[in-house]
Amino acid sequence: MSDLDTFRADTRAWLEANCPPEMREPVRSDADICWGGRNFQPSSPAQKQWLDRMAERGWTVPDWPTEYGGGGLSAEQTKILRQEMAAIRARNPLNSFGISMLGPALLKYGTKAQKLEHLPPIARGEIRWCQGYSEPNAGSDLAGLQTSAVPDGDDYIVNGQKVWTSYADKADWIFCLVRTSRESKQGGISFLLFDMETAGVSTKPILLISGYSPFCETFFDDVRVPKANRIHDENKGWDVAKYLLGHEREMISGMGLGGRGANPLVAGAIATIGLDADGRLADPLLRASIALFEVRAQAFGAMSERFIDELKAGRAHPAQPSMMKYYGTELNKTRHELVMAAGGSDALEWESERSNGGAVSRGWLRTKGNSIEGGTSEIQLNIIAKRILELPGA
Repeated sequence: MSDLDTFRADTRAWLEANCPPEMREPVRSDADICWGGRNFQPSSPAQKQWLDRMAERGWTVPDWPTEYGGGGLSAEQTKILRQEMAAIRARNPLNSFGISMLGPALLKYGTKAQKLEHLPPIARGEIRWCQGYSEPNAGSDLAGLQTSAVPDGDDYIVNGQKVWTSYADKADWIFCLVRTSRESKQGGISFLLFDMETAGVSTKPILLISGYSPFCETFFDDVRVPKANRIHDENKGWDVAKYLLGHEREMISGMGLGGRGANPLVAGAIATIGLDADGRLADPLLRASIALFEVRAQAFGAMSERFIDELKAGRAHPAQPSMMKYYGTELNKTRHELVMAAGGSDALEWESERSNGGAVSRGWLRTKGNSIEGGTSEIQLNIIAKRILELPGA
């Protein structure tokens, strides 16, 4: 056996022995998703057990260095781990903006002290992060942000407002873009980290059409932040921001990967519509739509694996995250459209216990924001046209 074969066999055995049966069941609600953080309350002992076991092994962030709480795995080993987790339908032990966005930026731009301070708690699920990027007048034009950070001795005094801050009301810390100079748009931005319990920080939920409030307005009133919490040089935060945005778009594109395999769609459609005399889904148009979706989902999955391999090897095109984000977004929206179609009138239920509080319809409505968050679809298409297709005038 090769070293990778041995690693696969050992990984399979460890997962089989350590992943609780409950953590191999499909996610039923937000409570089944582990975000970690100071105030996180596990939905079950099994959820906490799974997080602790994976974190102890460094497998919540398997490809991070071991000194920062990671598993120290190679790209090939990390892929094997993901494959073996998928084979037993193991849930992700920890979802975290610290893992998917801030972590890669810290690994590239952070000092040794900053990495040691922040990365291990992220890996263990002890601190939950939110992202302070968009502002009321600086969304797609992110570089137009106005939240200011004025030097005051060893600190900055931060004033301003952010909007669409996902889970700001639940997060422990924020990674935030602030303006430290007005000489140029991109050249006057710095990247700060600070505790959400710092005096002067407040949040207000934004109610969506789904009835849920994952987003918030976030306000800063004379918030004192140590200069030691600045990542990279002053006025060089745009470099960090762009790098982090690539990882954010990669994360959002991952929503499309949930569509691999149409079995849940088929099961729901069969329960509602039934089968014809040939044992096929009775609605031929829905049947064709589900088949087309499954083909596209499988193709997207293959493309995603190739992109991740290229990214790890340093060969990925810098605009590829825009391509992944756009298509993953559209695929996720299509999936929820089909779930609604397959569910028939039952999918329109809004508050009943049978519908788990209208999970299907609320989830469908939530996807309408996918084409806006993380950079609008129009912006992504412009980037693809200019950077990948090299179209004239794009």
